[in-house]
Amino acid sequence: MRFVIPFGSGLRARALLLALPIFLEGVGLIRAAPPVTPSDNIAFLDRLSWGVTATSFAELQGKGRDRWLKEQLHPPLKPQLPQEVSRQIAALRAEGSLVERVRSLELQAKAASAEADPDLKKIAQQAYQGSLNAAARDAAATTLLHFLYSSDQLRERLTWFWFNRFNVHQGKANLRLLVGDYIDTAIRPHALGHFRDLLLATLRHPAMLRYLDNADNAVGHVNENYAREIMELHTMGVGSGYTQGDVEALARILTGVGVETRAEDPKLKPEWQQDLIRDGLFIFNPNRHDYGDKLFLGHVIHGRGFAEVEEALDILCHHPATARNVSGALVTYFTGAEPSDAQRQQLATIFTRSDGDLAAVMEALIRSPEFTASLGTQTKDPIRYLLSALRLAYDGRVILNTGPIQNWLNRLGEGLFSRTTPDGYPLLQAAWTGPGQMIARFEIARQIGSGSAGLFRPLGADAVEEPAFPLLQNALYFSTLAATLSEPTRAALARAISPQDWNTLFLSSPEFMR
Repeated sequence: MRFVIPFGSGLRARALLLALPIFLEGVGLIRAAPPVTPSDNIAFLDRLSWGVTATSFAELQGKGRDRWLKEQLHPPLKPQLPQEVSRQIAALRAEGSLVERVRSLELQAKAASAEADPDLKKIAQQAYQGSLNAAARDAAATTLLHFLYSSDQLRERLTWFWFNRFNVHQGKANLRLLVGDYIDTAIRPHALGHFRDLLLATLRHPAMLRYLDNADNAVGHVNENYAREIMELHTMGVGSGYTQGDVEALARILTGVGVETRAEDPKLKPEWQQDLIRDGLFIFNPNRHDYGDKLFLGHVIHGRGFAEVEEALDILCHHPATARNVSGALVTYFTGAEPSDAQRQQLATIFTRSDGDLAAVMEALIRSPEFTASLGTQTKDPIRYLLSALRLAYDGRVILNTGPIQNWLNRLGEGLFSRTTPDGYPLLQAAWTGPGQMIARFEIARQIGSGSAGLFRPLGADAVEEPAFPLLQNALYFSTLAATLSEPTRAALARAISPQDWNTLFLSSPEFMR
């Protein structure tokens, strides 16, 4: 059937254009999208945040999906946090810049090593390790507080995704001191920006350069670790067409990119002095750089200093394999399944056309039918499971002690900053559905559901725990969440013998796990 409609021009034409979808729907040529139900919005919000709460659900319902999503995709640069959370984070931050803190701890380590008395030496070394451990705990606490309470929930979800993709392990060298700054300055600010900016920020951070040994990469002593992982994990992906020769070329390009804690600049030849770059602990040291020409992914890169690194990043970020690999990983993270070839290519096209605009890629992913179809089907990984439980249980009340959360995450196998290998934690849901995982979750659900579990015991030796009890049977549950439960789950909840028992059963239900 063919319709010819004389639109004309002006206001009449505009009115006809606006009415056309209604007309076509009326004659059966198109179908109206099914109405979005509150249950649909619950699943949508839960997937894109660290867990639905009564407050966040009311915000989404009030603003509508389009406005809410626009604000989430384009948040202000500074994280939006409640004042009480900002005060907690400020109290956790050590005094001085990262450079000052690293230099201070280096002096502490040297003094401990130089101590002649064995007993005093042991005490001094334990004090040094204690300082590193405290820095790691504070970094984890700060990160968890951002995840739990930031209004920019999509950015916080992506902060964890990108940290996991550009993984560093806090147990190596002095990374316990560096990892908090890494996530705050290299990851979060670029989580919804352009991919190249994110890649460069991680490349210039001492946590990455220490973890993957590029601080030791120098002409005549080339270390390929970081170059290999950039190509294998961070950008193009395994089997995407690069060769061992490309890895070697990139490693040569990256010589001289490292870490410097000394205040003094290295002594350089006059022709190299303009090539020196220093930014905090980052250094590009021309003395350690291979100035020879390189052949990288079919491109001749002429030796000229850090500009070679910039050129190599441009090549990697504009490579079709990078667009497909990064887009596919985002799909897997937000749906729990591998993308189809068509979806991967569609998102890769947007990645390429937008010059790696991650917000544009995310918007296309979220609006895709595959994303909608996946809602309510993905088993949460441990960190999503725990944070969604806590956000729902204590909406409007700020947790005072993240120590129990850190312990639970370690027990469930997804400790913050604790993945030892560069590949990060698994994205596929199959990694988190084993019987051991489910037993541990049930036990932790009981701890969360039975009381405050130490979450409201302020830090300090003489601190007194504040009274608290999780409120899961709240207005949101009765108005919306209850309707999402299956009959077997409702029957199990009906047999609960106490509020604590009900909470445990609800947090252990298949619906909440998803």
